[in-house]
Amino acid sequence: MKLELYQVDAFTEEIFHGNPACVVPLKNWLPDEILLKIARENAVAETAFFIDNGSDTIQLRWFTPEIEMDLCGHATLATAHCLASILNYKNNRIIFDTKSGALTVDVKDGVYYMDFPSRMPEISLLPDTIIRSLNIQPKEVFKARDYVLVYDSEEDIRNIKIERSIFDLINLDPGGVVVTSAGTDSDFVSRYFTPQSSILEDPVTGSAHCSLIPFWSSRLGKDKLFARQLSERGGQLYCENKNERVIVAGKAKTYSVGYLWIE
Repeated sequence: MKLELYQVDAFTEEIFHGNPACVVPLKNWLPDEILLKIARENAVAETAFFIDNGSDTIQLRWFTPEIEMDLCGHATLATAHCLASILNYKNNRIIFDTKSGALTVDVKDGVYYMDFPSRMPEISLLPDTIIRSLNIQPKEVFKARDYVLVYDSEEDIRNIKIERSIFDLINLDPGGVVVTSAGTDSDFVSRYFTPQSSILEDPVTGSAHCSLIPFWSSRLGKDKLFARQLSERGGQLYCENKNERVIVAGKAKTYSVGYLWIE
C-alpha cells in the first residue's frame, strides 16, 4: 500500500524551527497497530492521520511513537497546512472530527487559527518524582491535563534541566509537565516535557496552551496574548482566551513531500 506523507514544521515561519509533524492522508482507517508503527517509523513527536470523505468534517487522529493522543495542536496545524497549501482544500474553515470533539481551524493570510477547548489548571501538589527531577523548583504548581509549573522569570525557564532517570519513573499518560513564566519580549514563555517518551522535550506544544492561555489571560488581565516556547527549535503562538474555548494560532512551513509503503 502506497500512502502520501508530508512533514511540516508548525508554529514557525522557518524550516528547521517550530515543531515537526508528519501528516498521512488515508481513505479508510488502518488498524491502530499499523498507525502506531508508522508514527514510530516517522520518529517525530506526532503523526497525524486524516480521512477526507467529502463531508463537512474531516476525521483526524494523532499518534506519538508510543500512544494515541486525545489532542495535539502542532499536528492539527500541520494537517490544516497540508490541506490548505498542498491539497487545495477549498474552504478557509476546516472542521476536524477528533477525540476532543469538533475542532475548527480558520485559515487567513497564512495563519492557522485553531479553536480548542479551554483547560484552566487548578492548584495542585507536585509528585515527589517530578520534584526530584527538576534542578529549579517552581513557585506555584497547577494541573489540568498537564502539570503547569510557574516560575519567576524567563531565565529560569531557559535554565531548567530534567534528570531523566528520575523523571521517567512517573507515567502521566497522556499528559506532561509544562514550565512557564512571564516573558521578556512576549506575554509568556514555556517549555514542555513528557516522561517515558522517546522525545523528552516537545519543541512547541499547542495543546499545553489550552491551559496556559486561560491561566495567563487571568493573571495578566488580557485576552489576546503572544507566546514563545523556548525549546532549542523555538516557536511562536498567537493566543486568545474565549472563556470555554481558546484560540491557538501559528504559521507553518512544508519540509518534505513523499510516500511511504506498507505491506
